[in-house]
Amino acid sequence: MKILAVSDQVVDRIYSLASQGQFRDVSLILGCGDLPYDYLEYLVSVLNVPLYYVPGNHDPEYDQRRAAARAEGCTNLDLRLTHTRFGLTLAGFGGSVRYKPQGPNQYSQIEASARALSLLPALTWNRLRGRRLDILLAHSPPLGIHDSDGAHEGLNALNLLIRWARPRYLLHGHTHFYRQNLETSETHFLDTHIINIFPYKILDIATRNEQR
Repeated sequence: MKILAVSDQVVDRIYSLASQGQFRDVSLILGCGDLPYDYLEYLVSVLNVPLYYVPGNHDPEYDQRRAAARAEGCTNLDLRLTHTRFGLTLAGFGGSVRYKPQGPNQYSQIEASARALSLLPALTWNRLRGRRLDILLAHSPPLGIHDSDGAHEGLNALNLLIRWARPRYLLHGHTHFYRQNLETSETHFLDTHIINIFPYKILDIATRNEQR
């Protein structure tokens, strides 16, 4: 199935491509954070497919009661696991390393690891039922993979989740790779294909039904 993954930067070209029907074969949209919610709402309304997202460090703290703090018609997947109708199992982990004292969706490495622990029961139950986590949707990269110093340091919590859940894919944004010839945006770590999707990528991922 085709997936449109977006993160961090509004791409004007997507507006025209979407309105022209260029993404008609896309079945799912995934957002890796730091995008205006009206951009996500436009995509979900034009393409009319499910959209799951996690918040980034420039997004407001999620609040279901406030329209400005959520994306209408989209599902916030942060610290949640879900099984889609396409046969894909998704989990989400939003936010970045803390670099401002009161920054929203920012965590120390210890705080992020504590958040990751809250996902382990659902991931363990998923594994006991014989299911594999297909996609771990994140804003930040794992520590030491596609990251850099300061605000763009990766989260060790994601390394923990990779080791525990062994997802097929980890999709993230946050780090902006403009020099594609000098820096890689895709890495394999253990059993996981890690992809920096900034600012957007079209992915073709086999579903459980297609793998049979």
